[in-house]
Amino acid sequence: MHHYRLKLVAALLLGAVTVLGFAPFYLFPVPVITLALLFYSWRKCVTSRQAAFLGFSFGMGMFGAGVTWLYVSLHDFGGMPIPIAILALLLLCAYLSLFPALTGWLSARLRTTNSVAWLLVVAGLWVLSEWLRGTLFTGFPWLALGYSQVPTSPLAGFAPVVGVYGITLILVASAALLSLWLVQGFREWRYLLPLGVIWIAGFSLQQINWAQPDGEPVTVSLLQGNIAQDLKWREDHVIATMETYARLVRESNSRLIVTPEISIPLFNDVVPPAYLAHLAAHARENNGDVLIGLAEHAPNGNDEYYNTMFSFGESPRQRYRKHHLVPFGEFIPLKPVFGWIINVLEIPLSDFSRGRIDQQPMNLAGQRVAVNICYEDVFGEEIINQLPQASLLVNVSNDAWFGRSIGPKQHLQISQMRALETSRYMLRATNTGVTAIIDQRGEVLQEIDVFVTAALHGEAQGYTGATPYVRFGNSLVLGLTVFALLIGLMLNLRSSRKTL
Repeated sequence: MHHYRLKLVAALLLGAVTVLGFAPFYLFPVPVITLALLFYSWRKCVTSRQAAFLGFSFGMGMFGAGVTWLYVSLHDFGGMPIPIAILALLLLCAYLSLFPALTGWLSARLRTTNSVAWLLVVAGLWVLSEWLRGTLFTGFPWLALGYSQVPTSPLAGFAPVVGVYGITLILVASAALLSLWLVQGFREWRYLLPLGVIWIAGFSLQQINWAQPDGEPVTVSLLQGNIAQDLKWREDHVIATMETYARLVRESNSRLIVTPEISIPLFNDVVPPAYLAHLAAHARENNGDVLIGLAEHAPNGNDEYYNTMFSFGESPRQRYRKHHLVPFGEFIPLKPVFGWIINVLEIPLSDFSRGRIDQQPMNLAGQRVAVNICYEDVFGEEIINQLPQASLLVNVSNDAWFGRSIGPKQHLQISQMRALETSRYMLRATNTGVTAIIDQRGEVLQEIDVFVTAALHGEAQGYTGATPYVRFGNSLVLGLTVFALLIGLMLNLRSSRKTL
């Protein structure tokens, strides 16, 4: 029992160390190693229950270390008392840890001596559990293992083909191969051959141009107003916020100017028309357009309101309404049960309505711009709804909710994955950072330091064409995963019959 408790502590530490693979650390080999050690422990487990608890402990370490920024959101800016904020964070981590726990339990139930069968099953189960985590109850795909390989790992080359979950599948398979090599006492070198093939294939895929330039680059200005979260919604600070963004717009000569999510903390029908007309006139002087984030009252006069980006300038007026809302931040699920949370969290406008899922790209500054707001860029299969029509991606956000935690850098890495999957530039305009220009290969070309008031001026190249991921979304990797599971189970059944 003492030995098993040490294993639980070791799994907890391995999970915490796994976070080093993600931004801002970018140590992409780390998750492969930590996962290989977890799998080694699973192979040594006597019961499936032990494997489940090891998986749960690993998850608590990874999510406990990786989503600490939620405490900043809940307590520092949400006003939640410290004990309740800590409890809420622990409960969320416990829920998220159920997925690796389930993977461990099911893989241990297999009880196979066939190494290939075990590898296929454990890789397939991990990916399915990660996909479920990103889907159930509106989904929380943060820290999906595939993100850890962006942008420099050779495995990032698979992103335009199979997306983030496909990279997870290949990463987990790599870790399983390493664990099998470890179980054999480093004697079976045959496990390293497919590992090398996989990583060389990823490097080769990085050399492919999946999309083609579309026209000339467009000049862009991404505005970072750096409005403190505790000041953003104060009535006595609204004018100062409006003046900040008006000044940043006037100082830009770019054709496409982008402000962050709800950059002006007012409803669209309350903003002085002269203010918006002034911004639109400046955009027309640049022969371009400006995107302004506002809360939008529903035009039908009811109580509905939206988180919206409006365009002003040379092109006809257009808008994008946020579709994928944040639970307990932008809407309250099951209000009769959780409605009391509204009174605990000091979050303004916490009951938005959803925009349509089939919104199309905006025609702005000679580009077809696919806008997504904040948390929406975590869901790759929703981003591709506007592709291949879109030539540019734009993400607007207010990561001030994360404070000076690792959250904003993790969010930047997620945007890098979306650029890779779609082979499109991603332009990020955020309130306090990280504001950045990301190219079609997921590389950050320019960025602004966090918590400074500035505008990022640069160029963005539009692209045309469809990557395999744009064409097939997650269906390709899910199909591969199910196929791997079936083959693994068939091999296990054959091995069992031979044993009998």
